[in-house]
Amino acid sequence: MSEVAPDDLADMARDELARACTLGWKDLAPLIPWGDAYEGFSPDGAGVTVERGYIWAGTPGGDILVEVAVYRGPSRYDDGARGSRLIPRASAAG
Repeated sequence: MSEVAPDDLADMARDELARACTLGWKDLAPLIPWGDAYEGFSPDGAGVTVERGYIWAGTPGGDILVEVAVYRGPSRYDDGARGSRLIPRASAAG
């Protein structure tokens, strides 16, 4: 089995976070809290687990916190790459 380079996991986490934030606040708000996970392959071909979650950052109905994690199996969760971003409630206006 090949090892996953840390940069490979970090690159995947950044890409997944960008994808996870393509939906706007109005589309996401009715689904909160929500998350999913899937098995995939890193750009280097190593097997990884990709998780994404959407939760209220504070008060329900406020900002949405998007979190992602990419890791090489459950035993290596702590060695994975993570990212998070806020989708502000203010982005719902307009």
